[in-house]
Amino acid sequence: MKFIFLLMIYIPVLSAIALGAGTIFEKIALKKRSITPVFYTATHFIFIVLAMLPIIYFFWHIDIVQTLKFKNIIYFLIVVGLAILANFFIFKSYKGDNLNNLEPAQALQPLFVILLAILFSFIYGTELFERNTNVIVPSLIAGGALIFSHVKKHHLRFNKYFIFAILGSFLFALELVFSKLILSYYSSMTFYFLRCVFAFGIGFVIFRPKFAKIDSKILPYYIGAGISWVGYRVLMYYGYQELGVILTTLVLMLGPIIILTMAHFFLKEKMNWKSVIASIIIVCCIAYAILF
Repeated sequence: MKFIFLLMIYIPVLSAIALGAGTIFEKIALKKRSITPVFYTATHFIFIVLAMLPIIYFFWHIDIVQTLKFKNIIYFLIVVGLAILANFFIFKSYKGDNLNNLEPAQALQPLFVILLAILFSFIYGTELFERNTNVIVPSLIAGGALIFSHVKKHHLRFNKYFIFAILGSFLFALELVFSKLILSYYSSMTFYFLRCVFAFGIGFVIFRPKFAKIDSKILPYYIGAGISWVGYRVLMYYGYQELGVILTTLVLMLGPIIILTMAHFFLKEKMNWKSVIASIIIVCCIAYAILF
């Protein structure tokens, strides 16, 4: 119980910092006119790979026998394909609209993950995807609270960038659920490393990006985003392996709330009453899922 409690504390805090930083770095890079969504999709994976190179040796683990089975190769390629598509649609939305306007669409991702995990539990069994109502019900309630905290009147406009963000969130959720099917054959670091290597290779072959577009002013944001996403995804995969998909997703819902709380105290940005209520609901849901 103590181990799980520690995971519950560290996962949302560290992932919130990584998620917030990675998103901001990407948005800044995409502000440059020469950095298109296609170009950023094709190039950003290599910086994630480079961020892992110094440490991948110490965390390398892969079950060769299992990973080379035909169905597991197909699952891995599905994950890579979904990752490329999801990133493309998210970057399209970042390129055309402000992050504040896209928050409600991105807040849907945890709810998509939970619903897809429930669906997959009927297909692949409860050994991979939990179907415990003590976890599912609080997760759905917390997901609704998270969305509620992000919705504002001026956000309820479904322009094409908002739709791109919804589509990207759904594809990311689908990718994460498919990842669970083969994640146990890798360490978290190894899986993310290989996912990004293959995604970069496919993107490079298809789009043939010219790296000269990444000048010295943009390079730090590429590097910052790469390091941030390594922290966020590896932590998430570790949670999937130790806590399960739905419980990890429930805990990670604290991420956006933690970011808002930090902005309130350190940046003096006002935290609205919806966020406060959502925070209380999510904390209660997590406590219920752990204790009962």
